[in-house]
Amino acid sequence: MAKKNSYYYYTLLGLMVALLIMVEGTRAGLINLCNMNEDDLSTCKPAVTKPNPVDPPPPACCEVLKKADLSCLCSYKESPMLPALGIDPGLAMGLPPKCNLPLPQSCQGS
Repeated sequence: MAKKNSYYYYTLLGLMVALLIMVEGTRAGLINLCNMNEDDLSTCKPAVTKPNPVDPPPPACCEVLKKADLSCLCSYKESPMLPALGIDPGLAMGLPPKCNLPLPQSCQGS
C-alpha cells in the first residue's frame, strides 16, 4: 500500500510543479500557444471568458486568429490548460467561425 501512496504523492507533486511552472511562465510573459503570444491571447480573452463574453469578438482578435495555428488550438479543447489561463474552451472553439475562418477538421465533432 505504501508503494501506491508514494505513486500518488509523486504524481500530485509533478502536477503541482507543472502548474507552478505554467503560472510563473504566464507571469513572465513566456506564454506562446499555437503561434499566439501572451498579447495575442489577451486580445481574444474578452471573447472567451465567462460570464459575459464579448460577442462578436473584437476585430483585433480575428486578426490574431488569422496567424494562429487553429489545428494546434483544437488539440487543447479538452485540456485543463485553457481553463487554467481563464479561457473557456467552448467559447474558444467558437471563435474561428465568428471570425469567418474555417474550423479545422480536428475541431469538428465533440
